[in-house]
Parts: sequence; C-alpha cells; structure tokens
Amino acid sequence: MKYFKEFEVRWSDLDANRHLANSSYFSYMAHTRLNYLVNLVFTHEMMMERQFGPVVFHEHLYYFKEVLPDEQIKVSLELKGLSKDGMFFEFHHNFYSLEGQHLAHCELMGGWISLKTRKLIPLMPDVMALFDSAEMAEDFKWLTKEDTRKFAMRPQNLV
Repeated sequence: MKYFKEFEVRWSDLDANRHLANSSYFSYMAHTRLNYLVNLVFTHEMMMERQFGPVVFHEHLYYFKEVLPDEQIKVSLELKGLSKDGMFFEFHHNFYSLEGQHLAHCELMGGWISLKTRKLIPLMPDVMALFDSAEMAEDFKWLTKEDTRKFAMRPQNLV
C-alpha cells in the first residue's frame, strides 16, 4: 500500500518554462516523507531529543509528463527497503494527476546520522520498532551496506 499526499501546484512552484520546477519536485517529496514519518510517530521533537536525523545518499528522478500551474497532484511514498538495524532506507515516490496519470518517478536512498557525531547510526530499537507498523512495498528488500554503494565508481588509474 502506498502513502499519498496531495498538492496544488502554486505559481511559486514553477520554473522559467512555467511548469513544475525541478526543485519543487524534491520539495514535494521531502514534505511527503516527513508526513509519512510523522504518521509513524517520528516527530521533529523525538528526532531532536535523540539528536538524529535523515540524510539522503541519492535521489534519481524520472520525468514522464510536465506538471502545469494550478494542477492538483498526488505524491506517493513506498518503503522499498530498510537495513536490519534501520541505518539505511530506500523510498520510492511517484507523482500522479488526480485522474491517475503517472507524471514522474523517484528512487531515493538514505540513512540516519547522529547530529552529535555527524556519522551514520543504526536506529534505536524502540525507534526501529516504529517501522513494524509500516506498510512495505511488494518488492521490499532488506538493505545492506553494499546496496548503498551501487552507484559508486571505482578509482581509475591516473596517468
């Protein structure tokens, strides 16, 4: 089951070509993820109290159809992957018109960092347990550190 958040495309969300700006896609996705996490009881207060937060490793966005001003759209979120200790996560977002036309797709991978040490950390057991109630995608995968490196380039011999 997917989580959905609806948006109305505002004038300030447009770029010079008068369609939804690249930065607005990322802003809508971030807003959708935050609402999803808050629904799991991942509040700002809880993350600040425990001094941890999310960090994005990569986001790959694929556009299928332009989004114009005053359109109503829905942004979905699916939990596609999580490491056993909760350190890494993968979400997929899809953008749809209210009529169901698929407008864009994004694959995002990230992790959790300590705001004190600025290093990756596993989620605390009670926080990880919040994902027990999360609906997972049909093709959900348990992530490993190797999954976070799938786009890494090997160093080349320099002359």
